[in-house]
Amino acid sequence: MTSSRSTILAALRGAQRKPTLILLCSTVLMLVWRYYGTPEALVPRFAAAGGGDGRAAGAAAGFAACFLLLGVLPALLVRFVLGERLADYGLGPGATRAAWLSLVAGCPVFLAASWFASRDASILEKFPINPHADASAAAFALHAATYLLFYAGWEFHFRGFLLFGLRPAIGDANAVLVQAMASSLLHIGSPASETFGAILGGLFWGALALRTGSLLPGLGQHFLLGIALDAFIFLGRDG
Repeated sequence: MTSSRSTILAALRGAQRKPTLILLCSTVLMLVWRYYGTPEALVPRFAAAGGGDGRAAGAAAGFAACFLLLGVLPALLVRFVLGERLADYGLGPGATRAAWLSLVAGCPVFLAASWFASRDASILEKFPINPHADASAAAFALHAATYLLFYAGWEFHFRGFLLFGLRPAIGDANAVLVQAMASSLLHIGSPASETFGAILGGLFWGALALRTGSLLPGLGQHFLLGIALDAFIFLGRDG
């Protein structure tokens, strides 16, 4: 234990300071969100406090917690501890033409994936995370806005903080693999189709972020995948 601690402390003071800090902080932040900040963790708390089922408030709070823990805190670390530009971590337009072409070209594929997923019984057991989002147009708009926060935090953490942060130390291919592994493992407990799909998504969106230099195409596609899934489930109920 002492040897491991001294090894990590030495790495934090040496040439490997940046990747060591990124991997250590990422591990802690992912676990804090997983155990204390997910909608599943927060729904019972809101239900106990408010007397209802707590799912709408728990979902919104979980999405905001993801944005804060996986997005905002790593961004602050990049800017004020590592002293680097957020633009170098994908927060910018990147290669604008390639980014927009990639975003638009992928939309039909992800819409189709959402439609097929909305017919999967195991997916229907978990989604929509906020089952009350179809109460009105305003309720769905609020759900979409908070859900976007979730995806923004998620994409920055994996395709920004981990991917762009680790690539100088381990190379492009390994950086893509590490962030895909981390994001996929955070899906454990979800339906198998979603978890294994996360491997493909992590690889694809990681490579896309490297190609375009921006998180925006992957963020747009990932958000479309999630919000379209909810919309198709709600429409299926109405039908």
